[in-house]
Amino acid sequence: MNNDCLLPQTPPRTGEKRESDAVFKKVALRLLPLLVLCYFAAFLDRVNVGFAALTMRDDIGLSATAYGLGSGIFFLSYFIFEVPSNLLLARFGARRWIARIMITWAIISACTAFVQGSTSFLILRFLLGAAEAGFYPGILYYLSTWFPNRKRAQIISLLLLSNPFATIIGAPLSGLILSMAPYAGLHSWQWLFLIEAIPSLVLGALVLLLLPEKAADVSWLTPHEKTVVKQALDDDIAQRKSKTTVKVSGIFHHPWILGLALVFLGIAMTNATINFWLPQIIRNAGFSIIATGFISMIPYIAAVIALLWWGRRSDRKNERFFHMMAPLVVAIIGISITAISSQQLLQITGLTMASAGLFALLPVFWSLPPMFMTGAAAAGGIAVINSIGNLGGFFGPSAMGFIKDLTGSFSAGLLVNITMLTVSLVTLVIFATRTKLGEKQVQ
Repeated sequence: MNNDCLLPQTPPRTGEKRESDAVFKKVALRLLPLLVLCYFAAFLDRVNVGFAALTMRDDIGLSATAYGLGSGIFFLSYFIFEVPSNLLLARFGARRWIARIMITWAIISACTAFVQGSTSFLILRFLLGAAEAGFYPGILYYLSTWFPNRKRAQIISLLLLSNPFATIIGAPLSGLILSMAPYAGLHSWQWLFLIEAIPSLVLGALVLLLLPEKAADVSWLTPHEKTVVKQALDDDIAQRKSKTTVKVSGIFHHPWILGLALVFLGIAMTNATINFWLPQIIRNAGFSIIATGFISMIPYIAAVIALLWWGRRSDRKNERFFHMMAPLVVAIIGISITAISSQQLLQITGLTMASAGLFALLPVFWSLPPMFMTGAAAAGGIAVINSIGNLGGFFGPSAMGFIKDLTGSFSAGLLVNITMLTVSLVTLVIFATRTKLGEKQVQ
């Protein structure tokens, strides 16, 4: 059986396409604002520890190794609990499960304000990863039940905008909060955790109240518009079933899933390293805490531009593989510049290139799995890719902390990320070749 199911689909005829575009634009305007805010809150809660560490480490006696391990252990528990979480989402529904995830992670994130040392820090970071497990792949699965493949790269791009925006807004906000004097017996970094947990609590309640499960449930689509949505999704499923589809029994061992997971491993490892260590890399370059907060915005402003442009370009060109490989090369070059340079401007330029490349790649990457998976297999398969890949989120920050304590420099730690991104690039080339030319049938 030919594996061309991974090649982009043929778009609908022009008249039908215009009507379909209008319907899915309406759907996007209804669903995406809430989901973007939820992902914004998730990323804010996930990376605020990177800014809190600027003062927290001295207050509680946290070494760079312990901080790196705590940052990374989040992804270890995320890995352990992600697949079960996503399978439960498919069983209980996105609305209830996503709300549960958000409320529990908000509570645990707020509790981080009261850590006393390395042990409590590690425990809470592990619990935070367990609480958040399944959130991002759950949203990806949810979007795959609303949008056909030809729309997904652009839709995922819009969702992922919340990630860099969380830093663009959160970085200067965190810098300002950290510059506060102690208040009510709490240090500024403690207030940072408490304040930034509030949006997740509120949004979790809103998801429970407002997020629809499927098109048939909503009143804001006409019967004809519901038919357009259903037909587009049915056509997607028919194309996959007529060619090749991963079944639930194959999600843990199918080579396509494992190949994508290996590609994502290097991407997630580098993303996590940048997210958790960016403030300290910039601070180490000689900037004040407030300046660090504002300078940390620069790579993520570039990421916003890359996300908006590249995912849309990929959908417009109806092409995926080049649109994954090109930004991956840019990211490798950017990290290399940061690792070998001692000049502030070049370091910021390299980090900006890396962030832009990695974020441009993500929506195109995540448009691939739903091309060959449906239903519970899609929920579980996306979770497997994300969870295995996110092991890089454990090793990246942890390795950086260990190497920083060992060498006193960030450069050697960045070399590890360059190596893993190169592995991702080679795997991606092999994957692209196999899925275009191979003849294997999915079992």
